Amino acid sequence: MEPAHEAQDPVAANTRFVEENLKRNYIANFIHGVLGLTGFRLIYAPTIIPAYLQMLTGSAAAVGLGSALLQLGATISPIAAGTRIEHRSHILPYAIRIGTLMRIQILGLALTGWLLTGVWEAALVFGFLFVLGFFNGAQRVAFQMLMAKLIPIRKRGRLQGYRNLAGGTIAAVLAWVAGTVFIEGDVLGNGYATTFLTAFVLTSMGLVVLKTMIREPALVFPRPQRPFRERLREFPQLMEDRDFRFYLIAHSLGTAARVGAPFWTIYAGTRLGLNGALIGSLSLLYLGADTVSNVVWGNAGDRWGFRGVYAASLACSLAGVVLLILGGPGDGAAAIYAAFVLLGAGGSGWMLAASTMVLEFGEEKDTPMRLAFVTTVEGAIAAIGPVLAGVTVALAGFVPLFAAIIVALLAALVVLLARVREPRHLQTAAAQGINPADP
Repeated sequence: MEPAHEAQDPVAANTRFVEENLKRNYIANFIHGVLGLTGFRLIYAPTIIPAYLQMLTGSAAAVGLGSALLQLGATISPIAAGTRIEHRSHILPYAIRIGTLMRIQILGLALTGWLLTGVWEAALVFGFLFVLGFFNGAQRVAFQMLMAKLIPIRKRGRLQGYRNLAGGTIAAVLAWVAGTVFIEGDVLGNGYATTFLTAFVLTSMGLVVLKTMIREPALVFPRPQRPFRERLREFPQLMEDRDFRFYLIAHSLGTAARVGAPFWTIYAGTRLGLNGALIGSLSLLYLGADTVSNVVWGNAGDRWGFRGVYAASLACSLAGVVLLILGGPGDGAAAIYAAFVLLGAGGSGWMLAASTMVLEFGEEKDTPMRLAFVTTVEGAIAAIGPVLAGVTVALAGFVPLFAAIIVALLAALVVLLARVREPRHLQTAAAQGINPADP
């Protein structure tokens, strides 16, 4: 029987529930994450989908359009998802529904590759990418909020780091197999479709584990349900937090690296010859670096905070883009391979820091809408950017695009270091009644 003071104190009761179920929820999040990462990284790595679109259309602009549609969907849904879950006592049922709908789109990509050709194949691929992005935007809000409820902040970095290590290792090997075996060998009549089916099976297995194992506590202080438009009008209040405001600016600039991601493999292909073997090798390097670095990023974030992780990841991405420009045939091939290592490490640190750091700003009751706001802004930039990038590549080549990305990453790094304080230190200072000095 729980102590009387805990029965009267919902915060204490919630903390006790989380601690009692921590091991089970930790394992469930780990297994779900491993399987999900293994499958989704085959879709979201900047190698397979861009190469597939290039094969279907022969156009850099179409590669940009496909990436833009994937991000455009993620721009529309996060705010709606935030308003749907902020008042809910339990988030898991909503997260499972959204996750299921997301995986159906990946199955659609596989079936389209096997059953259709020509214009209809390309049109449906673009459609599935848009809907996949839509549900991914909602899923990010729901699953990040679920993690915030289940896993104490002191353990989130290591959970994500080790989860990404295991899932990323499998994904890196599987991506190499997808390129060198599935795609190069045209397995089952369409190597890309076989890759998408593999992703569907793995991500679906992860969702089953999450549904059957998670024990979710009730939300301690849910917001009252309010109309969508009314919540939109409250977004300026979130921006009153100076650190969150400048974080959002830095994060928006840092999204420039994602804008260029669909073109990294296409550019490498123009320099080294695009084929299944190259796709497999670059995927292995990118996802391998992503995987190994996650343990370093996660442990560093848990120990010192994720602001430093964010800054280091931006520096890695910056160095990677520079090396990509310098690479070429012969001895220059090593620079391109090294670039994909740095881009993979930078991308993993950026995603880990961004998804964790945003949970630490402001009041807990505002977390769903803060997540939604960040995801929407990020998605809008990532949706518009690839279209502009594709047009730039078509008209002026790759170097102007990469130069613009370098400038944006430098600006993000400056804003982050000069204007954003480590939110974990702010929480500690607030708990002690201290007003920390500006950086």
